[in-house]
Amino acid sequence: MRDAVLQLICSVTGEDVGSFFNDLAKQIFQYQFEHNRPYRQFCLTQNKSPDKISRWEEIPALPVTAFKFVDVACQPIEKAMRVFHSSGTSQGKRSHHAIFDLEIAQAAIVSHFKRHVLNQEEKIRFCILTPSPEEAPHSSLSYMMEVVREMYGTQESDYYIHQGRLLSEQLLYDLSEAAKPVMLIGASFAFVHFIDFLMERPETISLPPGSKMMDTGGFKGKSRTVSSHWLYAMIEKRLGIPVDHCCNEYGMAEITSQFYDGIAGVPHLRQYHAPPQTRWQILSPFTLKPVIKGEVGLLAIYDLANIDSVSAILTEDLAKEVTFGFTLMGRATGAEIKGCSIDIDTLLR
Repeated sequence: MRDAVLQLICSVTGEDVGSFFNDLAKQIFQYQFEHNRPYRQFCLTQNKSPDKISRWEEIPALPVTAFKFVDVACQPIEKAMRVFHSSGTSQGKRSHHAIFDLEIAQAAIVSHFKRHVLNQEEKIRFCILTPSPEEAPHSSLSYMMEVVREMYGTQESDYYIHQGRLLSEQLLYDLSEAAKPVMLIGASFAFVHFIDFLMERPETISLPPGSKMMDTGGFKGKSRTVSSHWLYAMIEKRLGIPVDHCCNEYGMAEITSQFYDGIAGVPHLRQYHAPPQTRWQILSPFTLKPVIKGEVGLLAIYDLANIDSVSAILTEDLAKEVTFGFTLMGRATGAEIKGCSIDIDTLLR
């Protein structure tokens, strides 16, 4: 299974891998049903087992909330190479996701990043608006940043959040001195704070042509909410990076793969595209059945890179299917998800 997952990750976007994905998804479901006790208990409450499904769409999607309360793993968690924690809290708890195979995790990160964000062969200077993995060892985002920095970044690449503080002055100086294209990547609201900092100054920067920007994490902060349109317009106005050179990444601690809403440097509609090792569905929060195209529902992700945890996960994000992928519509409220036919109580017992 492991080699098959790596083969799928490295397949070229556009290849017909439908039957290959389906067969591999069923094999992984069999493995996870047998070795992941909490997930098996959940599947049994749904009256689902490997002998009762024929398509990946039928694999039960575990509510992402489960990662806050139990070890969702097929191996003892003390054998994990990394354990990532979510940034949010619920009743004092954070999700935790154990990673046992770093080669798969790294392959999933670099392959889709190169297709959608880097889109070039030469290395580029990364200016990273997250803490370093040394400061945030349980952050899947910081881990991802370090993987792409090591793979594609020049020696000047660096992190610009230190001990909870955005190093705005240093970042402004380094960008002002940049003679070659740079890659700005980091948390969406870190960019908002940097734009706020720039707006207090009269000067603007025109970064070298070919510079790009990738953000992740959403546009709702503690102080206010902004739109992606506002952020990218301000990035273009204050830094000179064209809007179509900006792209957004969707990921979470509980999945290994990432989704991007376009290709940086190519004019595009903002729609999230699935890498070859993933699939997705939009499900009704009341029936957990697929909604009709264009209707809003809960996003379910099927990530085969989650080989040693759970490949099928029901998120708490609202989404809508569009022409070439999906768009995010915000977070579901308690009222919107409480009608789901989900027996979490069985898991907790």
